[in-house]
Amino acid sequence: MKSFIKIILFFMFPSFCRAQQSLYYSQLQKKQLDSLQLALKNTTNDTVRMDLSRKLGFYYRQIQRDSSLYFTEQQLFISQKLKLKLYEADAFIYIGYLNKILGNYPLSLQSLLKALKIAEDPASENSVWGLSKGESPRDARLSILASNHNILGELYGATGNTGQQLSHYRQCEKFAVEINNTFQVALANMNLGNVYNNLNKLDSALAFEMKALDYSSRSFNKNTMGIILNLIGTIYYKKGNYALAKQYFSEGIQVTQKQNNLQSLAGIFVSLANLFMETGDSDSSLLYAKKGLKIFQSVGFSSGLVFAYTSLSSIYKMRNNMDSAFIYQGLAMAAKDSLNNAEKIMQVQNIGFDEQLRHRELEEERIQIQNKIRTYAMLAGIAVFMLIAFLLFRNNRNRKKANTLLQKQKEEIELQKKNVEQTLAELKSTQSQLIQSEKMASLGELTAGIAHEIQNPLNFVNNFSEVNKELLVEMNDEIEKGNYNDVKAIAKDVIDNQEKINHHGKRADAIVKGMLQHSRSSVGVKEPTDINALADEYLRLAYHGLRAKDNSFNATIKTDFDKSIGNINVIPQDIGRVILNLLTNAFYAASQNPPSGGRGANPTVWVRTDKTDDRIFISVRDNGPGIPRKVLDKIFQPFFTTKPTGQGTGLGLSISYDIVKAHGGELKVETREGEGTEFIIQLPNA
Repeated sequence: MKSFIKIILFFMFPSFCRAQQSLYYSQLQKKQLDSLQLALKNTTNDTVRMDLSRKLGFYYRQIQRDSSLYFTEQQLFISQKLKLKLYEADAFIYIGYLNKILGNYPLSLQSLLKALKIAEDPASENSVWGLSKGESPRDARLSILASNHNILGELYGATGNTGQQLSHYRQCEKFAVEINNTFQVALANMNLGNVYNNLNKLDSALAFEMKALDYSSRSFNKNTMGIILNLIGTIYYKKGNYALAKQYFSEGIQVTQKQNNLQSLAGIFVSLANLFMETGDSDSSLLYAKKGLKIFQSVGFSSGLVFAYTSLSSIYKMRNNMDSAFIYQGLAMAAKDSLNNAEKIMQVQNIGFDEQLRHRELEEERIQIQNKIRTYAMLAGIAVFMLIAFLLFRNNRNRKKANTLLQKQKEEIELQKKNVEQTLAELKSTQSQLIQSEKMASLGELTAGIAHEIQNPLNFVNNFSEVNKELLVEMNDEIEKGNYNDVKAIAKDVIDNQEKINHHGKRADAIVKGMLQHSRSSVGVKEPTDINALADEYLRLAYHGLRAKDNSFNATIKTDFDKSIGNINVIPQDIGRVILNLLTNAFYAASQNPPSGGRGANPTVWVRTDKTDDRIFISVRDNGPGIPRKVLDKIFQPFFTTKPTGQGTGLGLSISYDIVKAHGGELKVETREGEGTEFIIQLPNA
């Protein structure tokens, strides 16, 4: 019985699965067959014809192997014509697989070795086509290489070379793991488990098959799952655990029927037949063996026929039907002889020896090339050494002359360096003066506005003081007359006037404090600040500052303050300078060339604040002539100004930009020529 199981396992499993999972993998459904055949007939595009031929070849792999071989050879011809190396290797692999199944081992090995030569060459990645999403050319080549090693392992297993078989399966697993190809990892472990099963190392075999089942369940292609379940069932069968064996055989039948995998289904039927034969159920055994034979005959699978014939012979022998037993035994021997005759094995061995010679010749050629490279490198080194010696001699001869010239150049460079340093110092001094000038100009505009603003509360103080003096004189007169009711009324008026004097005095005091805060250097400490009040204060100061310089200037001011903003942490003096600068520029621009009429007509400035979840916005807009597009990118550069010569330093916007950036915000500009300009300050809402 053990020798019988060894025979059926040897011929059955290594050939059931095609390890073709790469960028070229495709699985054709039966309902698509007619449309693809029609498309192949009508298309003239070689790339499309190649792809369709491959899909049709893959579809017919278990149904009509002659048709599968025909379409795959068409794929090979077109891929060679288009010089698509990986598609060519793919075709050679599948031709090798089909010839192995058909029993033509020499032709199979020739095709597989041609594919191996292409797949081992990284240069074949340069002509890749049809990559799937996320797949690199290297992934595609290694997938082809893993597939090649798998089929070579199956071929060497069919000819009894177990050492080469294990080596190629391990190579397949190595490349599959490298590119995270779960399908080919499952396939390699399935085949390794089968080899150890044939060697009767059942524990090792079961470990590999369980690993294969895990990877197959996680793979997008589950075509190997039925074969793996069959192998696990067979291992439990050999261990004598018939219940588990039957469980895995039944599960395998369900999977292969669902996948329409006829070849694998036939193998499981025969395995189940052997199980029923072992348990004494000859009727069930005969039923499943004939089912398996019928499928093997329909797909033309030589190894499967040996498996089925051998099983039927044993079943009829158990049923004491010796005539049928001898008939099937003879059929099994004939199929086995045609599959493994000595001439075929010798041809494979000769081809393998020729391949070893080819590798040895290539190695010798490589060594010769390396020796030539070393020789040429040595000669080149000598030539370079001689050239260096000549150059050193020439340089030594001219060294004194060069040193004299270098000394002279050094003196000139030192002189130029001193001149450059002096010029740089002058530039820094000029820059400091310009920055101070910009600050003083800003302070002058602010001071003019403050002077105008402070005049109002001072007028109120003076006027109410004079009125109080008159009221107090009148109150004295009324006291002498004894009119105390009038005295009380006059006293109340004096108190009211005094309160107004106090109010406007505090107003003047606040204006003076604001001027002092603006004029002194910032200490860089942020404090909670009412942005709306700050903007409103500097709006009035900017406007009155311009009015103080030019009392003919008038402008319309429109404000829209978001009252929900509240206080935010800023350095008020610095942000005040930014707002003052933007407002001064806006009033100046609005007075230049507004679009609504002649020079100076209806200048208008809008100031708006707004709030989002994480930002505070302060916008200053005017209806002036706007900023030309060609200079828009330069307006925040130091010393660039659109004002006439002598009317601006070009530092105001640059300093404002730096202040806003230091607060973690942004200063942006939007403009339309002839319509106006809007500057927007964005500050963090914190």
